Amino acid sequence: MSKLPPNMPDCTIFLLAKAYQKAHGRFKKDLKPFKLTNIQHLVLEALWYQEGFTAAELGKFLVLDKATLSGVLDRLAEAGWIRKEADPDDGRVGRLYTAEKADEMKDELITLRRAANEKLLSVFKPEEQVLLKRFLKDLM
Repeated sequence: MSKLPPNMPDCTIFLLAKAYQKAHGRFKKDLKPFKLTNIQHLVLEALWYQEGFTAAELGKFLVLDKATLSGVLDRLAEAGWIRKEADPDDGRVGRLYTAEKADEMKDELITLRRAANEKLLSVFKPEEQVLLKRFLKDLM
């Protein structure tokens, strides 16, 4: 990690933002060959672990606003990564599922994300990794 200037204010929000940018940028490069963005990958992982979310349920689960998620879902559907189906019990409700394309790439993409996490956290001792994750979850 680059060193901050000595006169830089001790600002947690700034530090979190810079750490996010670094992690996000690295993973963005990893996803480029798949033509996926970080948020699109996040949506796919959520659906791999629990298919059949409504858009509202998925937004709540991922803590994403409706406007952001709507565009992401549209682009994923257009690119053949997900499919939208009517709920069998209530046709007015749309449910989200991964498409065959996503299912074929599931293992590779999850392995890629795990490797990115490991690389990012490799500067920390195992107990520090656990603490960092706990602290980040506490901030959510």
